[in-house]
Amino acid sequence: MYKTRKKFLSIGIFVFSIILFVVFCLLLIPERNTPKISIYTIAIVFALFLAVIILCNKIKKIWLARIHYETLESGETVVIQRFINRLRFCYTLDDFYNAISECLEMKGDCSVLLLDKSKNYILYNSPDKITTSESIREKLFQRYTDTWDDGYFFFDRHLGVTSRLKKTRGFFLCSEKQHLYVFCNYTRLFDTSIYPQLFEEYKRFISRTKTIATLSEISATTKEWEQLAETQQSFLPQKIPNIPKLKIATYFRPLVNVSGDYFSILPIDKSCTLLMLGDVSGKGLPAALIMGLVMNTVKIIEDKTDLVGVIHAIDKAIKGMHLQDKYTVLFLGIVDTDKMKIRYINASMSDPIILSPSPTGYRLKPLTSNASLVGILDMGDIEVQEKRLFRGDTILMATDGVSEVMDENGVELGDTDLYKKTLMAGAAKSPQEMVNDIVNLIMKYNGDKKLHDDVTMMIAKVGY
Repeated sequence: MYKTRKKFLSIGIFVFSIILFVVFCLLLIPERNTPKISIYTIAIVFALFLAVIILCNKIKKIWLARIHYETLESGETVVIQRFINRLRFCYTLDDFYNAISECLEMKGDCSVLLLDKSKNYILYNSPDKITTSESIREKLFQRYTDTWDDGYFFFDRHLGVTSRLKKTRGFFLCSEKQHLYVFCNYTRLFDTSIYPQLFEEYKRFISRTKTIATLSEISATTKEWEQLAETQQSFLPQKIPNIPKLKIATYFRPLVNVSGDYFSILPIDKSCTLLMLGDVSGKGLPAALIMGLVMNTVKIIEDKTDLVGVIHAIDKAIKGMHLQDKYTVLFLGIVDTDKMKIRYINASMSDPIILSPSPTGYRLKPLTSNASLVGILDMGDIEVQEKRLFRGDTILMATDGVSEVMDENGVELGDTDLYKKTLMAGAAKSPQEMVNDIVNLIMKYNGDKKLHDDVTMMIAKVGY
């Protein structure tokens, strides 16, 4: 229904625009007494036509939003939509079971059965006569084996696959041999456009739980450090994306094989890019687990422009793990190279800075903290801050492993004029050259001794 109504709306708007175009063209036909069409008349008709096109686009957007609400966010389909919204932030099977209970069973009056077909094991079933029936379970085990293709399917009252929606009595999802069966007598009333979205979220959840399970398993044994390090490295950007008017360089050096530091570069559109850099409390395996959780949470969020929503999602995910005294500090910034501004939330990170060129040299503009620690305290109200950017501005983000390096006298690098002079000199260079200068300074200032913290930084230069 959703796709059909979208299609009819698009066709209607198109036909309406064509009719108006024809009417405007007829206006161009001169009267018998007029020798030719004046440039003034052409300009008026052209302006009116552009105005109609703009108006039609606005009408289309308004009606598309209304269609989306009526089909996917109201009526029976809202049951599935609510489940999808919960599924996005499920990280354990317990989270998943709670989402099933609250969204599908209690609010949707559905019966649910979750089977691990690789082990022929029942992971979850609703407490009713349908999913507890031995005969029904046996039919499902026999008909839908572990070789069944991944995807979403509909079944009828005989538990056979059907494509006739009027005869459906439920649907099931298959991903990596995890089969989720949902029995619902009014399945025919769900808008079919919701199922691809549901399947994608279910697939992500299965992948997410396996990754977290792997990290937890390795954490418990503490023997497979290299494997854990490789898993953690897979969360970080493997290659710096090529972004117009924005050059970026990064540096990541864990104290041991694994780290609580993390960073990400996520292009949103042709002009906006999300930059993230953070540090989890503590060291080693528990910190690495939270780091992977944060990275995955940001990755799956659809609206990455909603920085407040992103922060709250990360906060909820960490608190949901129930790991004592685990939290993160982080910086989130969206750089817009068209509007030349940065919108950001700094959740207690060592202040990132903008080095901006001026006639007297580079000026340092700190991006000060405007939010509390994430994952352990009440976040409260968060307000997104905004700073104007200029061509040639350099944005430096770094964990405290950079500024808190000490010399033999216990003086931290971030408190020295040497550090500021290095930043000033490096701001005129490319981001990678500036990263190299800071790394060399860290090693020299530390006296070639063993570092005491992870070192992570990201440098972005705007306008080139």
